[in-house]
Amino acid sequence: MHDTAAAPESLLAAPDQLTQGEITAEIQAAHAEYARREAEGEILPRTMHDFAPYRSSILRHPTKNPKLVDPEKIELLSPAFGQRDVAAIESDLTLQHVGEPLGERITVRGRLLDSRGRPLANQLIEVWQANSAGRYIHQRDQHPAPLDPNFTGAGRAITNEAGEYLFTTIKPGPYPWKNHVNAWRPAHIHFSVFGRAFTQRIVTQMYFPGDPLFALDPIYNSIRRASDRERMIAAYDHDATVPEFSMGYRWDIVVDGPDATWSEQEEDQ
Repeated sequence: MHDTAAAPESLLAAPDQLTQGEITAEIQAAHAEYARREAEGEILPRTMHDFAPYRSSILRHPTKNPKLVDPEKIELLSPAFGQRDVAAIESDLTLQHVGEPLGERITVRGRLLDSRGRPLANQLIEVWQANSAGRYIHQRDQHPAPLDPNFTGAGRAITNEAGEYLFTTIKPGPYPWKNHVNAWRPAHIHFSVFGRAFTQRIVTQMYFPGDPLFALDPIYNSIRRASDRERMIAAYDHDATVPEFSMGYRWDIVVDGPDATWSEQEEDQ
């Protein structure tokens, strides 16, 4: 007689974790409290650190005061981008292997801009993401979904003179995580933008329009202002859609000013 294997989803959360309904109630209460405090004139950071619904938040952000460092020393000790220049093919994540990756092909394009709408040329943009089944190629990702041998999920590009970038990739799937019972992350692509030095790097996430998981996700909702959250959502772009090949999305990245795309800023540390 063989033992019955546990269902994979039962292994993702401990029995004492909160339900999605309880987490959602915490999110709504936290947003209401921050809105009240801001209305009373309190100056608050854009990100709600130690955000209670995001149970591992304290493990994912700095816990000590920031320190000034020598920029030249950082350049000497930081990792290099690679042993060669960025090739054009690196922006097409569907061509990195012999076979075709599985899933819906998409084209993501946009512009990198400053607060005055001026383009930022010759800037390195890196992306990484889960595959169409919501699985990362990483030893810590044991989500019981298939890996795709033809999809690595990482790419990079250099913005042109108009500040434009373009990636061809596969639309990532949502995936479960262990924050609470039946927790799922909305589909997203991670973006990293390097300025002219390692100390100028910003990291953010791009989401897809109409995702039903937005209201349920503690990470997305740790950004307290709805306007900041909405700027992280790409728009469907029919002009970027390639006939009979890929759906198109547009997502501009603004690096500073009141309309900046959300990222971890010094004021949030």
